[in-house]
Amino acid sequence: MEKHVLVPVAQGIEEMEAITIIDVLRRAGAKVTVASVDERDILAARGIRFQADCLIEDCMDKVFDLIVLPGGIPGAENLKNSEKLGQLLKGQAEAERYFGAICASPAVVLHHHGLVTPGRCTCHPGFTHMIDNGNVEDQAVVVAGNCVTGKGAGTALAFALKLTEILFPAETVRKVRAGLAI
Repeated sequence: MEKHVLVPVAQGIEEMEAITIIDVLRRAGAKVTVASVDERDILAARGIRFQADCLIEDCMDKVFDLIVLPGGIPGAENLKNSEKLGQLLKGQAEAERYFGAICASPAVVLHHHGLVTPGRCTCHPGFTHMIDNGNVEDQAVVVAGNCVTGKGAGTALAFALKLTEILFPAETVRKVRAGLAI
């Protein structure tokens, strides 16, 4: 069964996280939609340019198995400021479908919308203070119900592989790992 994944992006997003998530999930066979909350041409945090498939408003009436946010600053702040993305994330949580974020986004975006449980999430160490005065797990990836959080760019591959494990059968995960020479 085909899995549909939404990866929202914005100006200043962390490119390593965004591209790793997109790449690994596409290797697994997911139908990944990259949707910008501002404009399709993205200038990422480290100066890499790429283009989103569409704008977030094009995704409002679609159902996704997973919505997953890269981090980076000011990218996470730009994601937080999108009312449409906030609606999608809250709807995803209410429908008990998977959602996740890595780096700054668990604190800046998910916490802002009341979608993380303090003590049952992780984020970049520079943002832990934003979640219940640092009540986060010091882990690369934390799964709490339908919420998956990752620590940062250095854990992007582990985070993307955990998302793959959640969405796909073990054989698919094995093939993706083999293709990555892990």
